[in-house]
Amino acid sequence: MDVESAEESQRLGPSFTTSLIAGAASGMSVDLLFYPIDTIKTRLQSAQGFWKAGGFTGVYRGMGSVAVGSAPGASIFFVTYESLKSYLSRTFYPGHAKDAKAMSPFVHMTSASIAEVAACLVRVPTEVVKSRQQTAAYGRISSLTAFRQVVAGEGVAGLYRGFGGTILREIPFTCIQFPLYEFLKHKAAGRAKEPTWWQAAATGSVAGSVAAAMTTPLDVIKTRIMLAKTHAGEVAVDTRISATLSRIVQQGGIGALFAGVVPRTLWIGLGGAVFLGTFDVAAKLLEPSAFSK
Repeated sequence: MDVESAEESQRLGPSFTTSLIAGAASGMSVDLLFYPIDTIKTRLQSAQGFWKAGGFTGVYRGMGSVAVGSAPGASIFFVTYESLKSYLSRTFYPGHAKDAKAMSPFVHMTSASIAEVAACLVRVPTEVVKSRQQTAAYGRISSLTAFRQVVAGEGVAGLYRGFGGTILREIPFTCIQFPLYEFLKHKAAGRAKEPTWWQAAATGSVAGSVAAAMTTPLDVIKTRIMLAKTHAGEVAVDTRISATLSRIVQQGGIGALFAGVVPRTLWIGLGGAVFLGTFDVAAKLLEPSAFSK
């Protein structure tokens, strides 16, 4: 057995190339289908209020920036997640390395958390630009204009405004979503080696919905930080996570932390089905052998 064959036999799940392509397909599918729901959610969470932020008009505003970052962000996530899941399962569970059902939540939580941090390096700049386009606070501007405004006004660091808040949201989200998804997916499969695409989609939807509802307060904080705007002559807005949390509660009470919970849960529930279902289908089409070992 040559080195390449040995590495192939040790690897679990899809290859780097398969994860890259299938991840890109899943990311683009979700954003193209459900972007309007995300826009409505963002407007509900904005400090200016839903109607002033644009209401139900222009719900595809900001789609250009998302299209640029969606595919690479999802690709980075799945490449990192699948690679780490394979490595950690071989390292900590060598006797069950090829049995995904034997992996502990630790493997899925750790892999997903690190994958999210890596993906956020691409995702956060596109979210900053997208969020400003989705609301009317910065005017009706193109993705390129929004990008230029951020860089001109705040430098490259401005593209990463809310990075900490996004990580604060994404790590708890993935720590709930992926262990739950992997558990439900293999429960649904029963004695079969691999779940069907519809089982992956259905369990992805359930896991996404639960995680979305539970982490909505963190999403509200992240959105407020990204949308914070200081006018000329005003004292700069404190965008620390603690200060933003305090400001939200003072202005709208505890309930304000759950602004947009319905569209967020709907968007991620439906998106989870498409995101994880599409990845499952694409990966199996591209590399059937990875799922028949």
